[in-house]
Amino acid sequence: MSVIASLKLIEFKPQNASSAIFVHRRKLADKIAQQINLASDLVYTPTKIVTVTAENGTAQRREVAKRIKRWWVTNADGSVQLTVRYGSKPIEFAKGKNTIELASGSEISSTLTAISDAVMNGELDAAIAACASFGRRIMKG
Repeated sequence: MSVIASLKLIEFKPQNASSAIFVHRRKLADKIAQQINLASDLVYTPTKIVTVTAENGTAQRREVAKRIKRWWVTNADGSVQLTVRYGSKPIEFAKGKNTIELASGSEISSTLTAISDAVMNGELDAAIAACASFGRRIMKG
């Protein structure tokens, strides 16, 4: 038996990782990763580089802190309500339900990790598409 005959041969059909749904998945997964970092380290602040014009007119690049809003709220009884957002719109997991209730703040990181896995597996594609198309106008040509 030859080496080539022992291999599993298929036709080359790569998945286009730049299609819209893959871009939406990566964007949401990155935002979830920021929330996981924020949940595990309360002083976590990601940074971005901005260009600032100095008094003498020269442009300088400076690193500044990004503003991140937490996706969770702690209630008076210690329970936590977690809302996953795509942009500014909360993702609806079931009809009329867009918040996850957790018993305590220690469950935030593990829940967000599970949601990130679901996003990358494509389980939330319909919900992401609904949020991504929200507010967009259809242009008539």
